[in-house]
Amino acid sequence: MSRIITYKEKDCFVHKLCGLTKLIFFLCWTVISMLTFDTRILAIMIVASFVIFAFSKVEWKQIRSVFMLIVFFLGINVIAIFLFSPYEGCKIYGSRTELFHIAGNYFMTKEQLFYELNVVLKYFTIVPSVFMFITATHPSEFAASLNKLGLSYTISYSIALALRYFPDVQTDFNKIKNAQEARGIEMSSKANVFSRLKNMAPILFPLIFTSMERIDSISCAMELRGFGKLKTRSWYSERKLKTADKIIIVCTIAFSAAALIITFADGNRFYNPFV
Repeated sequence: MSRIITYKEKDCFVHKLCGLTKLIFFLCWTVISMLTFDTRILAIMIVASFVIFAFSKVEWKQIRSVFMLIVFFLGINVIAIFLFSPYEGCKIYGSRTELFHIAGNYFMTKEQLFYELNVVLKYFTIVPSVFMFITATHPSEFAASLNKLGLSYTISYSIALALRYFPDVQTDFNKIKNAQEARGIEMSSKANVFSRLKNMAPILFPLIFTSMERIDSISCAMELRGFGKLKTRSWYSERKLKTADKIIIVCTIAFSAAALIITFADGNRFYNPFV
C-alpha cells in the first residue's frame, strides 16, 4: 500500500466538474445501488461506473491495494452469505432450481447464484464511484459542496480535514511498517494475505496515537484563530455551476428517478427472471 486513495489534480472532464455536481452524483448513485436489486439497472450502472471511472484518469497503482482488499472482503462476504443462508435466493424469487449437491444440506441453486451475482454487482457499482469521487474532488471543494447542501461549515471542514489527513496517515503507516520490516517482521507481498494482516495489526495503535496528537495540534490552532465563531464563511475552492454541471445533475436525478420507478414498479425491488 505505497499509495493512498487521495485527490490528485488532473486535466480531464471529471476533475473540471463542480464539487457539488460530483457530490450529488455520488449520493444518488450510492442510494440507487443500495436500494435496487434489479439486475438490469445494476448492469447499466456498473458499465457506466467503469466508463466514468476511466474518464477520471485514476491510476491503477493509486488504488490497487485498496481495490484488492475490497475484493478480498467481498469474496468473504459472498461465501458467508452462502454458508449462513444458502437458500436466501430461493426465498426471494419463490422457486428452487438445484444445479448440484455440495455437501450435507448444501445445494447450489440458480436462484442463490443469481442473488449473489446481484450482491457482487452492487459492490462493483459503488466502488468505482467512490474511487472516482475521492480522487477527483479536492477536499476543500468537497467541504464547500457539503456546506451548499445545508451542512454546517464546521462539520464540512472537519470532513475536509479528514480527507487531507489520508496522505499523512499513509506516510506514518509506511514509516512504522518499514521500521517493523527492519526488525525482521515480513509485511511485503512475499508473505501471504493472512500473515500480512496479522503483522499489520500492531501498527494500528501507534498510528492512532500519532493521529490523535496531530488532531489535537490542529484543533488548538483552529481554536486560537476563532474557527466556528461566525455563522457562515466563504470558501476559496468553491466553484459555480456551469452548463456541463447542470446537465450532469439533471441526467443524474432523471436516471435515479427512472431507476426507482422501474425497481419498485411491481412493489418488489428484486428483478425475478425465474417467473
